[in-house]
Amino acid sequence: MNPLQVRQLVIDIPGRASGQALDFTVEPGQIWGVLGPNGAGKTTLLHTLAGLRAPRSGDILLGAESLAGLKRRTVSRQLGLVFQDRQDGFPATVMETALIGRHPWLSPWQMEGGEDLAMAEKALAVMDVSHLADRLVNTLSGGERQRVAIATVLTQNPGTWLLDEPTNHLDLHHQVAVMNLLKQQASEGRAVFMCLHDLNLAARWCDHLLLLYPSGDACWGPAGRMLVPSALESLYGQRLITTELDGAPVFVPVRS
Repeated sequence: MNPLQVRQLVIDIPGRASGQALDFTVEPGQIWGVLGPNGAGKTTLLHTLAGLRAPRSGDILLGAESLAGLKRRTVSRQLGLVFQDRQDGFPATVMETALIGRHPWLSPWQMEGGEDLAMAEKALAVMDVSHLADRLVNTLSGGERQRVAIATVLTQNPGTWLLDEPTNHLDLHHQVAVMNLLKQQASEGRAVFMCLHDLNLAARWCDHLLLLYPSGDACWGPAGRMLVPSALESLYGQRLITTELDGAPVFVPVRS
């Protein structure tokens, strides 16, 4: 598993003149959460780390190699991306969608084999969507589609997970299931880097945090050092009440 290294990276956000250069390393086994209000650049950062957008400056390394110089197949074997929302380009069943995760590991025109099918079936079972295997994805609810998207990356088996609001559209039970899955992935030596809106999910499951401010400023580090009420209140422009539950901090917004 290769670390994901961000070196003096400035993401390219239209209308923003500049931004703080980001310089950090996401190590195997770590769970990073990216926090910030709407428009701060969380999704742009995630797409930049995945190689879908060019940065304004700086570099991204997978291991010791620059992301920009790697073939897409090589990148896809190492990085898995879960979008916040997705468009279905053509009708496909849930099983066909999950098997897309195996494409980086197949040679051109190679068909999926028994091992690939077994990985997809296991991933669908883990995400509680096995009963939907023959359904067309565009007939599913938002939460079901989100679980299929995560199952697809689970089938892909990358070393680093990049996720944009992975609990989007999910009910409480499945939110916890997804966060526990990501914790398991990290415990097995993979890295997790995800954008979140839910501050309490980040506080409970993330060991590192990156705070992105609308001004372009940023700070990052171990979660215990980042979960400071004054910094979070400044981040969101919202007063917070802080308490503790089961050893983790809990943040509640103050009513005006």
